[in-house]
Amino acid sequence: MSDAVIVGAVRTPVGRRKGGLAEVHPVDLSAHMLRALADRTGIDPGQVDDVVWGCVSQVGEQSWNVARNAVLAAGWPESVPGTTLDRQCGSSQQALHFAAATVVSGQADLVVAGGVESMTRVPMGSSVGDGMPFSDRIRARYRGVEGFADDQPLPFNQGVGAELIAARWRFSRGQLDEFALASHEKAAAAQDAGAFDPELAPVPLSDGRSFTTDEGIRRDTSLAALGELKTPFRTDGVVTAGSASQISDGAAALAVTTSEWASRHGLRPLARVHTAVVAADDPVAMLTAPIPATAKALRRAGLGIEEIGVYEVNEAFAPVPLAWLAETEADPERLNPRGGAIALGHPLGASGARIMTTMLQHMRDNDLRYGLQTMCEGGGMANATILELL
Repeated sequence: MSDAVIVGAVRTPVGRRKGGLAEVHPVDLSAHMLRALADRTGIDPGQVDDVVWGCVSQVGEQSWNVARNAVLAAGWPESVPGTTLDRQCGSSQQALHFAAATVVSGQADLVVAGGVESMTRVPMGSSVGDGMPFSDRIRARYRGVEGFADDQPLPFNQGVGAELIAARWRFSRGQLDEFALASHEKAAAAQDAGAFDPELAPVPLSDGRSFTTDEGIRRDTSLAALGELKTPFRTDGVVTAGSASQISDGAAALAVTTSEWASRHGLRPLARVHTAVVAADDPVAMLTAPIPATAKALRRAGLGIEEIGVYEVNEAFAPVPLAWLAETEADPERLNPRGGAIALGHPLGASGARIMTTMLQHMRDNDLRYGLQTMCEGGGMANATILELL
């Protein structure tokens, strides 16, 4: 029986909004990832059967199938196709799932999965325009539900969802701020130790410099500074910009094939895509689906939470991983050990592949057999993936 293995993973450093990557077109950022992946793995781009690329705001510079445009900008053969998908924040994690399923089924031998988001150049929400994505039927279904704003064009709000989660699990402002501070501290420690270096592909800039370092980490923050921030979603709330993920720019890519094909072509498998699932939950609270997605993944894998050596739960907002911890009773020391999106940033369509690349590197550095990644997504969905180190 065929399996799906990752033979290469690479990411850009993550840039702050209007920061170091602001000048780079998202197609060129994606193309840089494709070239870096080929350089590091030695894969022949002409043998790539497909490029599956995540991107949330598919408008403007990210429209017209950014995956195919990235192939062309990378100078890869015109024979290499590409497709772009949107599962909100989990788009590039879903890209990995599709890539794995495609090679296991025998429909392809080698697929590149990844994603991009330039939230500086294509701001979040740009794809909505003057349209109305939520119909009257949806509004009628959720009218009157706490957290659903029927009088707004976008009545589902992630920030409000984060507040609903914080209230349901009774998280205090102090708990959220402490979690946020720890994210920055862990990311800074990992950066200082050079832990991110093997996974990064510095991005060349027009002035001859290279963008080399994740720039969202706030080394000077403190509980006192976080405590001064306002709560924008509810006047009596507990969630602030400091306990939320950062608006960011970035891209990441993974090469996926089978063990057999890798062996025949001299490629070294790094990890097996052991289990890949998707789940859905309440779309108003929106951010709770990582909990059932994790349960589904563990059940299908036949594993217990204690058998997983590292957990990556995307830090869209601090209440999300904290609620996940409360429900799974997982070891908090294994959660986001190199920081998360609160410190490193959340370039939407790229985040799934960015996190996967970081988790895989952590597994390799610490000889951890299993790693689990999950992330909340707009609409109340979540992907969950278990990797097995090879």
